[in-house]
Amino acid sequence: MTQPDREGEDAAGIDAPLGVRLTWLAALAFASGFPFGLVNETLPIYLRTHGAGLVEIGLVSAVSFPWTFKFIWSPLVDRLGNRRQWIAGCLAGLAVLTLILGTFELGALAQAFWLLLVIMVTLSATQDIAIDAYTIEATSKQELGVANSVRIGAYRIAMFTAGGLLIWLAGRTDWMTSFQVGAVLVAGLAVAALFMPTARRVAAHPTSIWEPLRALLRRDRIWVIAGFALLFKLDIAAMEPMTRPFWVDRGFTLEEIGAILTTGRIIATVSGAVLGGLFTSRYGIFRALWMLGAVQALSSLGYAGAASVDASKPLMIAVALFENFAAGLGTAAFLAFLMSVCERRYAATQYAVLSALLALTRTLAGAASGGMAEQLGYGRYFFVTFLFGLPAFALLPWLVEGRRLKGER
Repeated sequence: MTQPDREGEDAAGIDAPLGVRLTWLAALAFASGFPFGLVNETLPIYLRTHGAGLVEIGLVSAVSFPWTFKFIWSPLVDRLGNRRQWIAGCLAGLAVLTLILGTFELGALAQAFWLLLVIMVTLSATQDIAIDAYTIEATSKQELGVANSVRIGAYRIAMFTAGGLLIWLAGRTDWMTSFQVGAVLVAGLAVAALFMPTARRVAAHPTSIWEPLRALLRRDRIWVIAGFALLFKLDIAAMEPMTRPFWVDRGFTLEEIGAILTTGRIIATVSGAVLGGLFTSRYGIFRALWMLGAVQALSSLGYAGAASVDASKPLMIAVALFENFAAGLGTAAFLAFLMSVCERRYAATQYAVLSALLALTRTLAGAASGGMAEQLGYGRYFFVTFLFGLPAFALLPWLVEGRRLKGER
C-alpha cells in the first residue's frame, strides 16, 4: 500500500531554540485548554449547584459535538489565512461569549444557553485545529514526546484554572463575577496570540480540500488506528462527566472544589504529563501506550471504590489526584501516537480527523453518562467505565506489528 511521503518533515518549522518553541506551545495549549475546561469542568458544577439533574449535565457533552466534527472545516484552516489569525480571532470571540455566559438565569435551561454553548465550542474547536497544526509544524518528530508533555501540562493547568479559579471565585463572590474574570483572561490570550512566530509550512498543493483525508486513508492499517483512537480514552470519556456532580453530591463546597481539588489535580496532571512525555521519548510510543495506558485504566477503580464505601473527603481527594496523574501519563503517549500518524503538510486536517475520533468517544460516552449513572448509582457506574478501558489493548498488537514492519518503534 502506498505510504505518504514524509521526506523533509522531521525538521522543526520555526527557526528558534527548543525552549522558545516550547514556551509558545505551552501558551497556545493553555489557550486551547481554557474553553474546554470552562465547558467540561466549570459548567457541570455550575449546573448542579443550580439544581440541574445528571441527565442534563451529561447533555453538556452532546452539545460539544463541534469538537468531534471539526475535521469538516479543518481544510479551510489549512488553506485560508495563517495560524495566528485563526487563533487570535477565535479567542476574541470566546472572550465575548464567556462574558455573556455569566448573564444567563438558569431557573429553566433556555434554548439560548445551549446555543451559546454550541457557538463557544465551535470557536474553541476551530482554534484547536490551528493550534494542533502549529504544534506539528513547530516540532520535529523526535521532539513530539517532550512537546506533548509540555502541552498536556499547560492544557490541564488551563482546564483547572477554568474549573478551579473560576469555581473558587464563584464561591467567594458570585458566578457573574467569575465569568467576567474568565472573559478578561481569554481576551489577554487573544492579544498574546497576535505576537506568536509564524511557522514555515510545507507546500502541499492538494488537488482538492479532501486530498489530506485521502492521504490519511492510504496509510497502512488506518482502520486499526481509527479503532484505537476511538477506544483508548473511552473509560475516561465516560467517567469524567460524572466526577463533578459526584463531588457536589458528596458535600464538597465551591471553595474546596476550586482550591483544594484543583490545586492538587494541577500538580498531579503536570507531573503525569511530564513523566509520560519523558517516558514516551525514551522508550517509544508503543511501549508507552501499553504501560501508561494500563495505569490510566486503573483510575476508574479508584472512583468506584470511593463511591461504594462512602469515602471521606481526604480519600476522595486522593482518588481524584491519582486519576489526573494517570490521565497525564496516558495522554502524553496517546497524543504522540496521533501526531506520529500525521503528515506535516496536511497537519491541520489529518490531526483534526484523528482527534475527532477521540472527541466522538467523549461526546457519545458523556451524553450517555448521566442516564447510566442515575440508573446504576455512582459506584457501579464507575466500575463499568473501568471495563470500557479494556478493548483498546486488543488493538495494540496490530499497531505494534504494523510499525515494526516499517522499522519504527
